[in-house]
Amino acid sequence: MFNSRALVVLALLLHSVVALVSAKGSNSTSKWQTLTGDAPLVIARGGFSGLFPGFSSAAYSLALATSVSDVVLWCDVQLTKDGAGICFPDLLLNNNSDIQDVFAKKDKTYLVNGVSTSGWFTVDYTFSDLANVVVTQGVYSRTNKFDGNMYPILTVEDVATQFKPPGLWLNVQHDIFFSQHNLSMRNYVLSVSRKVVVNYISSPEVTFLKGIKARVSPSITKLVFRFLGRDDTEPSTKQTYGSLLKNLTYIKTFASGILIPKTYIWPVTKDLYLEPHTSIVLDAHKAGLTVFASDFVNDVPLAYNYSYDPVYEYLNFVDNGDFSVDGVLSDFPITPSAAIDCFAHLGKNTSGQAKTLVISKYGASGDFPSCTDSAYSKAIADGVDVLDCPVQISKDGIPFCSSSINLIDSTTVAQSSFSNLTTVIPEIKAGSGIYTFSLTWEEIKSLTPIISNPWSRYTLFRSPRTKTAGKYMTLSDFLTLAQKSSSLSGVLIGVEYATYLAEEQRLSVTDAVIDALRKAGFDNQTALDVKIQSTNSSVLMKFKEKTKYDLVYNIEENIGDALSSTIEDIKKFADSVVIKKASIFPETQAFVTGVTNVVPELQAAKLPVYVELFSNEFVSQAWDFFSDPTVEINSFVLGVNIDGVITDFPKTAARYKRNRCLSEKVPPSYMSPVQPASLIQVVTPDYLPPAEAPNPTLTASDVIEPPLPSVESAPAPGPTGRSTVGAPPPPNRQPKIAAGFFLSSLAMLIATLFLL
Repeated sequence: MFNSRALVVLALLLHSVVALVSAKGSNSTSKWQTLTGDAPLVIARGGFSGLFPGFSSAAYSLALATSVSDVVLWCDVQLTKDGAGICFPDLLLNNNSDIQDVFAKKDKTYLVNGVSTSGWFTVDYTFSDLANVVVTQGVYSRTNKFDGNMYPILTVEDVATQFKPPGLWLNVQHDIFFSQHNLSMRNYVLSVSRKVVVNYISSPEVTFLKGIKARVSPSITKLVFRFLGRDDTEPSTKQTYGSLLKNLTYIKTFASGILIPKTYIWPVTKDLYLEPHTSIVLDAHKAGLTVFASDFVNDVPLAYNYSYDPVYEYLNFVDNGDFSVDGVLSDFPITPSAAIDCFAHLGKNTSGQAKTLVISKYGASGDFPSCTDSAYSKAIADGVDVLDCPVQISKDGIPFCSSSINLIDSTTVAQSSFSNLTTVIPEIKAGSGIYTFSLTWEEIKSLTPIISNPWSRYTLFRSPRTKTAGKYMTLSDFLTLAQKSSSLSGVLIGVEYATYLAEEQRLSVTDAVIDALRKAGFDNQTALDVKIQSTNSSVLMKFKEKTKYDLVYNIEENIGDALSSTIEDIKKFADSVVIKKASIFPETQAFVTGVTNVVPELQAAKLPVYVELFSNEFVSQAWDFFSDPTVEINSFVLGVNIDGVITDFPKTAARYKRNRCLSEKVPPSYMSPVQPASLIQVVTPDYLPPAEAPNPTLTASDVIEPPLPSVESAPAPGPTGRSTVGAPPPPNRQPKIAAGFFLSSLAMLIATLFLL
């Protein structure tokens, strides 16, 4: 019944099958603040259950392939009617299998710890009854595309003998329930321990652990008491787990360690911010107990302090300067593996191992409102290389940094006294807006900025406590801030809508930028590299004529290829290129479908390639990257060799550059780039998403434009200074023509007149 795809998934997921690197080899000399001084364990709950159906052969295989070499495989043990021990996450079979289809209307109701519970229970079926029942994804926010692989339910013996894990952890959650159904979990666990090596046995039931303590060898098998919610009642002692936590000396009489929810260690407030850590780890270590922390997953909102970065969360448990837990229980074992071996104990001054530039997107706009002084200061503190300022211009001609020409996108202007300035300008966007050129700089300064929430449709929001923090900055102030920083290598100035502003508003944003840079001394200084970015070749040509700054062409469409002649055209006005992630790894329904040749083609023409946008929210990443922004960045940097990462969370990318695993000749498996299109090959035909049309090829007509009009030659604006007719062009683009690059000035003027 088992689909052979699961056996080859390891080779598919990595560029090549590599020997697992010695566990924590690069970090083995560091002194850990664990009980023993050894590195914390990575415990894979049901294997790699964050992606594949938990407790399936594929999940266990992937965990072994992408984790530290001493990874421990976790098995929640349930007993069948005939006493077989299976690895399955719950007493109920219906949430992680298709049993309701195989045995329709066979659900029953039992008391579980005094609570009436209905469903399909393991105790009602023999193991042979379950031969045609397959494991499915039980977390409905995760993809179900692998459910067609017919993964069978595995016994404890299957996991131990088929996968030969470095460590095996058996968790017994409901010994009392099985006893009520005349099944002895004690006898089963002791029996299986004689057949295979069981390294850890945990349970939230005191009586069960006491009952097996004298029958297991403490040098081989460690007993761990599992804590549930503080107010939950332990069924044998009738005490709450919160009260048992106060008596660690008692716990030590029947267990060598404790497994506790991560919030026992780092509590969080109701609005999801960290409180100071408790003393539980230090207290347990003092009592001689190891401490394992549970509930680590990448695909749920973390405390806002972590900025949606799961590596950051793990580091807070293993490398905080005060203590380290002795192990972490995770659905995504690749992430703690990298955190422990590649990122722990990195000093702030650790030199970068990767040359890739970290370029901010509106500063640290994942943590603060875009383009505010707070966002920029945070980006500099986080280690960004290049700080960006998309320039907008006010009614009185002051250039300033803002993520959008439409103030509604980034401020509370719609709720202010300026709400009556709403207007429709199809040349800029469909629908109405309140635009920067309708307000003076003094008026704009009075507005309250608001943090962006690009993933709000998934109910994922950015830091509410800082959602209105910070103030906007003029371009002059931005440049001063950059000059005061000793860590920046450059600034990136974005210029858009220059044609509209010149023709309709009589404002020259290009001249304003050039003037501000000149006044700040950037014409003569060499400390900071200046990059001018635009989606318009005409803007870059204007800067090429008047300055010697690096010019960056932003290709805003997703492309699948670029004609060599088009690349040569780009070289005539640009020194580097920005492309979207999907122009490298195209996707369908969040599965990577392949890799393009766009990066090597551009780099062969000596055009560095910067890629956007790298965000930390897990929904921004394809399934292939395991809901981990570090895995995604690594796959673009090591897998495709991009020259720059554009991100709204620069701390994550800056830390990635410093990770010690990049210095190894052969990176460990958890720091190897993901093989493009590997996951979609594991999806069975009946679950495959529909194929999408390939991204178009970039041609000359996409990049060639008429010259940028000067304000002096532009026609005077009408009474309202705006147009209300005509279909809106693509975002941030002006009309383009499919002519040769060096048209005569007269021909360009004629062409422009026909397009207006």
